[in-house]
Amino acid sequence: MSKSTVYFVKDVSAAAVVKAFQALGVELAGKVGVKVHSGEPGNQNFIKPELWKPAVDAVHGTIIESNTAYDGGRGVTDKHWQTMRDHGWTAIAPVDILDADAETALPVRNGKHLQQNFVGAHLTDYDDVLVLSHFKGHPMGGFGGALKNISIGIASAHGKRHIHGAGDDTVGFDAAQDDFLESMAEAASTITDMFPGHIAFVNVMANMSVDCDCCAVAEDPAIADIGVLASLDPVALDQACVDLVYASKDPGRDHLVERIESRNGIHTVETAEALGVGTRDYTLVEL
Repeated sequence: MSKSTVYFVKDVSAAAVVKAFQALGVELAGKVGVKVHSGEPGNQNFIKPELWKPAVDAVHGTIIESNTAYDGGRGVTDKHWQTMRDHGWTAIAPVDILDADAETALPVRNGKHLQQNFVGAHLTDYDDVLVLSHFKGHPMGGFGGALKNISIGIASAHGKRHIHGAGDDTVGFDAAQDDFLESMAEAASTITDMFPGHIAFVNVMANMSVDCDCCAVAEDPAIADIGVLASLDPVALDQACVDLVYASKDPGRDHLVERIESRNGIHTVETAEALGVGTRDYTLVEL
């Protein structure tokens, strides 16, 4: 596989998001779903709607989200809708909770753990997808970026449990760590298979707590903001973000690096590459 291109803007702003996306030179058309993280109530670090709005407007998109596998403000559809309203998402665009009423199963090619990935049935309504991800740490995955956003992020509530259990719905969050990471990569592969040539990715490296936006109580970020990156390849994009964390001179980067390494977070990227989702070999183009 040849090198992928990752575009990089050393700024965190709505304009930077649009600039990075437009550099991809891709036109997303038809009914476009825009995957964001709605943010767990109480979380202070999630990327707010104002930063994403111009990019959502640029593709005339519908914001798409899925219910969580745990209790909280997004665990069932009614509560999730309330969170979407409270956090301002419904004020900037149409919103669709993908698994509000049903789910569908996507086949996993060459899955070691998953044979199917369960997603909200509404996903089949979309022609193209723009994936807007907040790159940050994660208590279980080490970090979360584009690959997590299209695996755990798009999976239905049941699908999230299935991934966390590495294909066994009965083990909850207690699957072996690498099995869980590999399952995330397998789930991600079903989304890129579903939208070949019709999916694009933007990562914002800001508010980079070691905790996820799914945490109602999250640590404040220790590392300074880095910028906005975009690619048509989620593997290259996440690898570039990890590399920028390692290259950072900010003393707070050690805390995030420890979280990534202690959870073997890069293994998700390694597995996604092995599955043919993308390549870790990239060219970084600064805009």
